[in-house]
Amino acid sequence: MKPQDIIAGKGSSLWIFGYGSLVWKPDFKYRRSEVGYIRGYKRRFWHGDNFHRGNDELPGRVVTLIEDDDASTWGVAFEVTGVQVEESLKYLNVRETVCGGYVTKMVDFFPDGADRAPVQALVYIATSDNPLYLGPASPEEIGAQIAMCRGKTGHNLEYLLRLAQFMRSSCPRVEDHHLFTIEAVAVAVAKYLLSAQ
Repeated sequence: MKPQDIIAGKGSSLWIFGYGSLVWKPDFKYRRSEVGYIRGYKRRFWHGDNFHRGNDELPGRVVTLIEDDDASTWGVAFEVTGVQVEESLKYLNVRETVCGGYVTKMVDFFPDGADRAPVQALVYIATSDNPLYLGPASPEEIGAQIAMCRGKTGHNLEYLLRLAQFMRSSCPRVEDHHLFTIEAVAVAVAKYLLSAQ
């Protein structure tokens, strides 16, 4: 699905689900946001980034979604309306598709809270056929890579720490073992690198 298809097919409103840097840095105008989750996907640091959080020699690691019927992924959905729909999709097409290699899908987003009806939301997912896709690795490998990488937007470690902080502050009852294990490794590696200087 391409952004122009979404623009043509949608009315005056669209929800966009973020599960990585969008949770703290959407960088587009929106009407409102909701914390919640999608089902059937798990968040993994399996995608490479040679622009925002790394470079060609040492790509950073950012999150993508991997299909898993038993999993759910927490994040933030942003409702964009009117001209915000086209503006946000143009921006995200560059940020996530051109620079990031992500594709788009429509998913059910479940806002946090009792008896809240799901809404259809657009999500960006990096697939394994993408040249930037790095795939699985041990938490030790991923954490060390994140601790050492930097791109045009900043340190890869910042990306990881901001995502972990979002989960602790906005979804405190949700345990994201993959995220928090990698965070612990990356922080330990960063401390070691700093002490060795």
